[in-house]
This record gives sequence, structure tokens and C-alpha cells, in this order.
Amino acid sequence: MAMPVHDLHSPRPSRAWRRAMGRGRTPHRAAGRGFGAIAAMIVLVLLATLAAAIVRLNWTQQMGSAQDISASRAAQAAQAGVQWGLYQALKTGWKTSCGAAQTLDLRGDMGFRVTVSCASTDYSEGESVSGTPQTIRLYTLTAVACNGAANACPDAGSLAGPAYVERRQEVQAVDAR
Repeated sequence: MAMPVHDLHSPRPSRAWRRAMGRGRTPHRAAGRGFGAIAAMIVLVLLATLAAAIVRLNWTQQMGSAQDISASRAAQAAQAGVQWGLYQALKTGWKTSCGAAQTLDLRGDMGFRVTVSCASTDYSEGESVSGTPQTIRLYTLTAVACNGAANACPDAGSLAGPAYVERRQEVQAVDAR
């Protein structure tokens, strides 16, 4: 089949010629149409994925820093509980009734509660020069600091929460009076 010829002197191309040429569109322009839109969509998806990854990394770092700060505060609260327990055991009323645990409310200062428990055991250490038996008392103090909602630590109800922090310290002391 022969290609229709366009008369250059005619103001309008013939119908057969327009049909053969695709109504004024050249074949190479039709093939490239839409490629820019697809490329732009791919670039946008890649940039959105990169932005989401950066946001996630930033959030993870902030959560890690907050957990580190909370862990440090919990360790300080547990240390304060041990110091308080030593004072109670060696200077005040725990000399006879050491078995009761007490909870210190440090939420206003540090955001933690501290449960301090005490156990004591008496040991015989021989006799003095005058022949009287010498007894020493060994105290085992345990302080558990946590930021849970319960009235005592450890808090099993808050244990699964992402912001829950708990630290335990144990110390032994001897009263040789």
C-alpha cells in the first residue's frame, strides 16, 4: 500500500494522510509520553521512604536516650533507698524488727518509688575478755526503685510498658555492738 502524499499547496492535509500520521502525532513523541510522570513518582516514593527512615531513626534515638536517663535516675533512687535503709538498720528502730519492707515515695523529686526491705541474722563471735558472749547482727538490705503505678516495687502491672524502668541494689552491713 502506498503512503498518501500531502499536497503542499493545499491548506489542509487530506484525511488519508492525517490518518496515516496519527492525527498529527509523530510516533517518537507518543512512545516517550508518560515516562517523566513515572520517573517523578519513583523519585517521590524513594524520597518518602528515606524521610520515613530518618524519622524512625530519630525516634529510636530519642527513646534510647530517655531510657538511659530514666535508668540512671532509678539507680540513684535505689542508692538513696539503700542509704536510708542503712540508717534505719544501724541507727534507729530496725534493730529489733528488720523484716518489714517500707516504700519511699520519691516521685516528686525523682519520679520513682523505692521499696526497701531488710533481713537480719545474729551470729555469735565468741566472748569478750570478761567472758560475756559477743553477738553481731548481719543486715541484708534490698532497695528496688521503679517508676510504675503501683504502691510498691517491683510493679508487675507496668512491667511490659516501654517507659517502665526498675533498678535493684543490695547491700550487707554488720552491727558489732
